[in-house]
Amino acid sequence: MTLSRDEVAHVARLAHIGLREDETDVLTIQLSSVIDHVAKLSEVDTSAVESTAHIGGVVSVMREDEARPSWDREAVLANAPRSINGYVEVQAVLD
Repeated sequence: MTLSRDEVAHVARLAHIGLREDETDVLTIQLSSVIDHVAKLSEVDTSAVESTAHIGGVVSVMREDEARPSWDREAVLANAPRSINGYVEVQAVLD
């Protein structure tokens, strides 16, 4: 598939890329070549290839989420610099 200079210039405008005339000519040839190479991939018979999302096995590195007892509220509040009504009091970050 051969791209036209207008198509390359249009894509360059969409990408906010300023191209000189000589750059447009070179990119027209190069991008047409890339598209031709990618089009050849459609000729490959992949009917016997199993569809995959990953080439390797997927293993979760996260531990199981298990409910367990929380820290004692009084012990936590005893370590806080300030507390009020059973909650840790912190300095306001935003006004």
